Amino acid sequence: MGKPVGDRVVVLGGSITGLFAASALSEAYREVVIVDRDEIVGVREPRRGAPQARHINGLLARGARAMEELFPEITSQMITAGCPQTDLSGTVRWYFNGMRLKQVRAGLTNVGCRRPILEHHVRERVQALGNVTFKQRYDLTGLAFDADGTRVLGARIQRRDGGAEELVEADLVIDATGRGSRTPVWLENKGFGRVAEEGSKIGLGYVTRHYKLRTDPFGKDHSIVCVANPDLPRGAIFTKTDSGLVELTTYGLLGDHPPTDPEGFNAFIKTLAAPEIYEAVIEAEPIDDPVLFRFPTTLRRRYDKMARMPERLLVLGDAVCTPNPVFAQAQSLSALQALALRDELRAGRVPDALEFTRTVGRIIDPAWGLTEGINLSFPGVEGKRTRVWKLMQAYMYRVQIAATRDSGVTEAFMRSAGLVDPIEALMRPSMVLRVLRNSGAPSQAEPAQR
Repeated sequence: MGKPVGDRVVVLGGSITGLFAASALSEAYREVVIVDRDEIVGVREPRRGAPQARHINGLLARGARAMEELFPEITSQMITAGCPQTDLSGTVRWYFNGMRLKQVRAGLTNVGCRRPILEHHVRERVQALGNVTFKQRYDLTGLAFDADGTRVLGARIQRRDGGAEELVEADLVIDATGRGSRTPVWLENKGFGRVAEEGSKIGLGYVTRHYKLRTDPFGKDHSIVCVANPDLPRGAIFTKTDSGLVELTTYGLLGDHPPTDPEGFNAFIKTLAAPEIYEAVIEAEPIDDPVLFRFPTTLRRRYDKMARMPERLLVLGDAVCTPNPVFAQAQSLSALQALALRDELRAGRVPDALEFTRTVGRIIDPAWGLTEGINLSFPGVEGKRTRVWKLMQAYMYRVQIAATRDSGVTEAFMRSAGLVDPIEALMRPSMVLRVLRNSGAPSQAEPAQR
């Protein structure tokens, strides 16, 4: 550790966002304290405080690279431990609008594992840092402010099994408590005003089940993904994961949720655009029962629009933005925010709270704009559909058609979807020509795949 910028920082929330942040903070503070309501050290299974941990989670290509920057060699460590490696455009079999994209290996690599296993590997690296301690099974009861109410002095916590409230004093507090964050209430009570919110009612519900396969639907691939579309608002992610298991999360939008009884669950899977998923699971050995998670609305809290923020308080991850989980952006955005935090600290300064909210906003903007635009492609989702949006949707549909015939378009598409390249990269003149050339009417040789 170089010259510290402070003595103690408190991270509220020990999930993946808090762990990524702890890596950045450990370089600049003598002590990093992670507070969580669950028992988390050594845990390798889903826990109560993270209900989404029973379902497929993952990092996009840029997020995987960011994790590697935060924890060098963690990718190879996870592979050695039995987590399979994948390539977003090369070993993932994509179906868009019922059509299968051409594949090409493009270095958009990631490691496939269940979320509790990912957290376990990251947590082990955080524990090894030496100046990080965990306060487990504590509830957060509030923030401590100075007499003027303009600066955060620490966090108030209480053991879940009882006892007196404790004050953990800190030079900086990180809110990584997720969507249920109470920071908006505390800020409004302290006179900072209401945090504006936006999002879409998407009525998403997804069900997950794990299997041991008796047949091989993958071949050389790692995952099979069929993406919901307006004609069929159902989709699925079927993937190899750690421990020799496969993980299936299937979903439906606007209230069209998969059933949780095995027979109804299988019937739902049979309607998907990728028939090989159904053919594999009806022959496979189920490891557990189907589990449902409902996600009614996306949510973004616009801290970046606040006129002022209290000093020494930063809000990260799902506490700021929970995009449509189908697109697997949340963990990657958390990793990118942690890197931005590390950059500030390496410059030898404590991040200015208001300015850092705007930095976080700039990180979120491209991903949020992309997936909120996709959400609006479903007629039942309320929202303003501008002329620019209509043009973009029409063009993206052509991109997806072109990607069924040209693997180079698939690579470009997945680089943008994986947050490696901006969406504008798909609109460069050379790419537009390539898309137009490959997105005309199907030839007689092409089977009808819709």
